[in-house]
Amino acid sequence: MKTVMIKTHEAWLEMLMAGFMSRTENKQVLFDFSDILFRHFTWLENELIELGESYSYDRDTIPVKVERLSDLLNNIIKRLNEIDLQLLSSPDKALDARIASDLHYMKEVLKDMKDEVITAFNTERKFPGLELTQEATDALTLFLFEETYKEYELIMIYNYLKAHSNDAYMNRIFQILIDESFFHLKSFGDMGAKMGILAVPRVVMKELYQVEDVVQFLKDGIDEELAAKEECKKLSEAVSKDSPELAKFFDFINHQENYHISLMTDALEHYTKDKNA
Repeated sequence: MKTVMIKTHEAWLEMLMAGFMSRTENKQVLFDFSDILFRHFTWLENELIELGESYSYDRDTIPVKVERLSDLLNNIIKRLNEIDLQLLSSPDKALDARIASDLHYMKEVLKDMKDEVITAFNTERKFPGLELTQEATDALTLFLFEETYKEYELIMIYNYLKAHSNDAYMNRIFQILIDESFFHLKSFGDMGAKMGILAVPRVVMKELYQVEDVVQFLKDGIDEELAAKEECKKLSEAVSKDSPELAKFFDFINHQENYHISLMTDALEHYTKDKNA
């Protein structure tokens, strides 16, 4: 089951990367499939927890640098076939049947998907329709590299915490933060692909998500969100002269961080009160 979960994790990221690369109607289908694979991942994780099995979010490297979308889709189909074979070890036959059915449909759709030339790795660092200064380009490049990993990291951390919590109040907050991080990850990943600098986020160290001190984690998280707000503000200022629209987008992200801070503050108060009760 651990192998199935790892392979599903990898397939989810591959499908997500394919969504970033696409510039046609394929994009939404690939994003939808990646969302389904992430749900599979969480269901498999829950099964491991129910069985009392220890696990981590370690995975293999995922080579995604391709010249044509079909090359990556063929790799994804092979990985889905591997998952299908490994499902035979699942004790939950209803889950096995659901995942197998989903994978069968995905493979059929991917086989017939219209091919595309991929420009997500050309390193041109040019944002479509914009003429950014070197300073603005450098600032945006650094931001996208750092924040794409950060949002993936947050998804894994909050997902792990949610999977190991029976506190409905905390889990509601964790789910909101997961959803928000998915929106940011998709936004930044798509921008990275447009600029030709798409990259797969590195593996998250288990020490980051296997949290022992939740109170300190939440306090650190609030500080990180405050720092993220400053980074968004700096980037908005850096691109404002060249692109008011892009500046408004980063202001939009900046303002979203305010609610994240509020949620984490509520979580901190709730957890502290519950712990002291």
